[in-house]
Amino acid sequence: MSNEPQIREQRTCCIVGGGPAGVMAGVLLARAGVDTLVLEKHADFLRDFRGDTVHPSTMDVLGELGWLDDFLRLPHQELARIRARIGDTEVTLADFARTPTRKKFIALMPQWEFLNFVVDKAKTMPSFSLARNTAVTGLVEENGKVVGVRASTPGGELEVRSDLVIAADGRHSIVRERAGFRVRDIGAPIDVLWIRLSRRTSDPKEALGWVQRGRFLALIDRGDYWQIAYLIEKGGHDALLRRGIDAFRRDLAATAPFLGDRVNELRSFDDVKLLVVKVDRLDRWWRSGLLCIGDAAHAMSPIGGVGINLAIQDAVATANLLAAPLLRHEMSDDDLRAVQRRRQFPTRATQAMQVAIQRRVIQRALTNERGLRIGPVMKLLDRVELLKSIPAHLVGVGFRPEHLKGWNTSPSP
Repeated sequence: MSNEPQIREQRTCCIVGGGPAGVMAGVLLARAGVDTLVLEKHADFLRDFRGDTVHPSTMDVLGELGWLDDFLRLPHQELARIRARIGDTEVTLADFARTPTRKKFIALMPQWEFLNFVVDKAKTMPSFSLARNTAVTGLVEENGKVVGVRASTPGGELEVRSDLVIAADGRHSIVRERAGFRVRDIGAPIDVLWIRLSRRTSDPKEALGWVQRGRFLALIDRGDYWQIAYLIEKGGHDALLRRGIDAFRRDLAATAPFLGDRVNELRSFDDVKLLVVKVDRLDRWWRSGLLCIGDAAHAMSPIGGVGINLAIQDAVATANLLAAPLLRHEMSDDDLRAVQRRRQFPTRATQAMQVAIQRRVIQRALTNERGLRIGPVMKLLDRVELLKSIPAHLVGVGFRPEHLKGWNTSPSP
């Protein structure tokens, strides 16, 4: 059987992965006139329990594209404050009222809706293409430079040649593996169980965090249901399974008592999805002809829901820095190096913040059966309105927000 591809294509840029980083990078490059193909291995974007937060800085990018009003017409919930119940005490940890952005809230929306929205906008762009059911299997290299990818499709084997390959295929990136990049494990002492329970109109508002005697929940309002993250110590999943689903239901009800009348909606552990949390990053994000962005370059903890925000900021920086050299077909290693240089500080700073929260707050809460004590810093944060804007800025905007540069600032048709 021949290994020769049955289908060949030539593009200026080939992006592997149809998540937020890949789709947004593809759209922005295509909008600049770069002939861009995005390869997505699945038939659609319908995946449960992905990052479903659209942050104020991301909505600023949508505003710069002229898409924000259309985006906000889609069904969504708005989180203007982040509150937590620690033991019997409620505290406000962040308030987006003073965030220097167009919108002063986090929009909660299933990720597939966000991705479908962006792709629908891209349909008017002749330079943008999306190929679904296309699983990349390897790289095409010549003289040590990446010049394309090979992929499996329903129509046969595909080879795409391109000036640039962008790896945006997530924390288990096949492109990253094939390219031989070294991954630095930063460490994560927690894992997350994702569950779904129905929501009632009488339920508490802004009920994001619930902490009780060794248990930690984060609740995301999905309109008619709660998407719930149940945090556990790293490697604690097997012990939880051995205790059984009844014990798990009791723990849920003890942590957030208002859920007690519906925990039986979890019929078995088949309704509980495990996310193995990773915090890692590449020392080097690029090699000649190839660039990694988003989770392929830096896997983030789910804390703050900032992973999607970092991914989109990577995409904006990539388009800002690489559109011009790609249009000239003169992209250099220095251009790729500039993307990492631009995005490396916000990545490291965000990961450092996440690791500190994991170790100093969440891990202590999970191992302290007497309950987490509300310290003086948290008390001060709850009492002083102005201070609440600091964590809101870190979560909603980040350390280095990106904005569209000159070629891409006029509203779309």
